[in-house]
Amino acid sequence: MNIIDTPGFGDQINNEKCWEPILKYIKDQQNQYLRRELNASREKFIKDTRVHAVIYFIQPNAYGLKNLDIVVLKKLTEVANVIPIIAKADTLTLDERSNFKKILQEQFEHYELKMYPFDYNYDDLLTDEEKQFNDDIRSLLPFAVIGSEEVITTPTGEKVRGRRTKWGFINVEDVTQCEFVYLRDFLTRTHLFDLIETTAMVHYETFRSKQLTALRENVGSRTSQLAQSATNASTNASTGQPISTTTSHTSHVVNGVPQVQA
Repeated sequence: MNIIDTPGFGDQINNEKCWEPILKYIKDQQNQYLRRELNASREKFIKDTRVHAVIYFIQPNAYGLKNLDIVVLKKLTEVANVIPIIAKADTLTLDERSNFKKILQEQFEHYELKMYPFDYNYDDLLTDEEKQFNDDIRSLLPFAVIGSEEVITTPTGEKVRGRRTKWGFINVEDVTQCEFVYLRDFLTRTHLFDLIETTAMVHYETFRSKQLTALRENVGSRTSQLAQSATNASTNASTGQPISTTTSHTSHVVNGVPQVQA
């Protein structure tokens, strides 16, 4: 499993277009996979570096998503599986956490932000149990998590991953205190292969279709230009007129993406 971090995202006073490096990285990996796939002597097993999941951290507050969150989530959900989580959930009481989740879920629906797992067009291929499980997961989103790299000893002598505070202990793996276990199992057990499959069947297929359509249109346009030039040359030759040359638009492909030059 490879994890790509995005330090400094959204930390500036002016965050205009701060999401572009993230989108560029996701699309670059899809583009790289497409080039290898179209290679005449392609590898038997293509190394898959496509981004299969984006974990989006939402800062706890009283009003829900910031304007930046809405803009970035709209763009990210178009190209990747986005899993929202509430960061530093220990700053909220259980009631505050529940209310904050409700606000976020309403905003996801209002702004049409399609979080993973979303309803598929091929939902009829899932069993009733799988559908119910996905519904249960969606009801938990965004996961409220508390992070810790320490293993602490509780007053009962139990060793747990958690945090020690002035008023007690936080057990990261206790679902009554934190939803980290749900997130971990979701990413590494129950939905691991579905994340990969959804990336391939939905996001990558959309990207691939757009790129190949643009390439086909580009090639067709160039072929028409050459055919027209040949017709003009033939006409001029038959009438004895000199063949004139004009500068036309030429197209080429850079990194699998059609480009146009004057």
